[in-house]
Amino acid sequence: MRSIPMHQVTRRDVLQAGLAAGAVAALARALPAQAAAVKPLTKAIPSTGEHLPVIGIGTNAFRVANLEGLRPLLRRFAELGATLIDTAALYGDSETAIGQALADLGLRRQMFVATKFMGGPLPMMAPPPAAAGSGGPPGGAPPMGMGPQRYGAQSFEHSLKVLQTDRVDLMQVHGMNGIETLMPLLLDWKKAGRIRYLGATTSVLQDHPRMIECVQQYPLDFVQVDYSIANRDAAASILPLALERRIAVLANVPLGGRGGGNLVRSITRPLPPWAADLGIGSWAQFMLKYVVAHPAVTCAIPGSTKLEHLEDNQQAARGALPDAATRQRMEQYWDQA
Repeated sequence: MRSIPMHQVTRRDVLQAGLAAGAVAALARALPAQAAAVKPLTKAIPSTGEHLPVIGIGTNAFRVANLEGLRPLLRRFAELGATLIDTAALYGDSETAIGQALADLGLRRQMFVATKFMGGPLPMMAPPPAAAGSGGPPGGAPPMGMGPQRYGAQSFEHSLKVLQTDRVDLMQVHGMNGIETLMPLLLDWKKAGRIRYLGATTSVLQDHPRMIECVQQYPLDFVQVDYSIANRDAAASILPLALERRIAVLANVPLGGRGGGNLVRSITRPLPPWAADLGIGSWAQFMLKYVVAHPAVTCAIPGSTKLEHLEDNQQAARGALPDAATRQRMEQYWDQA
């Protein structure tokens, strides 16, 4: 098996943190040479008790044009014990790329595949074009005479086709768009075994009040919400409610801020010396461990298209998670910037 690159242990920001030799050695021990030999941490889905590894993968940048690069990425993802792959009909041909890669690798049954659909286009967002000849999902406004249920049902059937599967592990209403109309479909598909879990998503602060309403109104198994150490709004509202209602939480944009993006690329200061106590060797691991240590969060789904980023992210699923006091310490260190 491929070993974790040693730059994750000796990268410049860790050295700049002024770690003592003993702390560096402890960090090295926390990053085993054969990462796949160490099982990832898992958390239970409250509605069933099924366990999921705490770090999955977001795939809005997956494309068929890069299929040759995605196969080894998803192979390594599986080798490291990760399972949750999050995609959407709106993500161009991401579903098609995932379906083909998993079929080529023979990994579909090992993976927990989550996708999304809608009852219509998201406000202020034009859907990317589907792959040529793929018979893609409806784009833009529904055609004349096509209501939200038919629009959503057509999108679901397309997702099954391109994902090359007969069921989806988690079907989510993208941006809660049309959830009132689509909920009967979701419940029927769940009863028929075409989906295993149902949920709703948001990735913007202004939609948090609506998500709270959905949690209170619908029998959701999952919610997906933007949450990171730089974007902690959900911790004051959605996460406590999800914990109370026993609903699993997927944390999207866990490496970003309120405006999205990836903050790891812009961090210049060193990790705190005490990060080594948690086996943290990079800022990505710091941010991800913070997120998945929240009692309400089931799994974080950072986007990855590069193998080194995937392996770095997955290391956050190894070793100890910070307790409440340490999470507060992490917040204080982050906020000092």
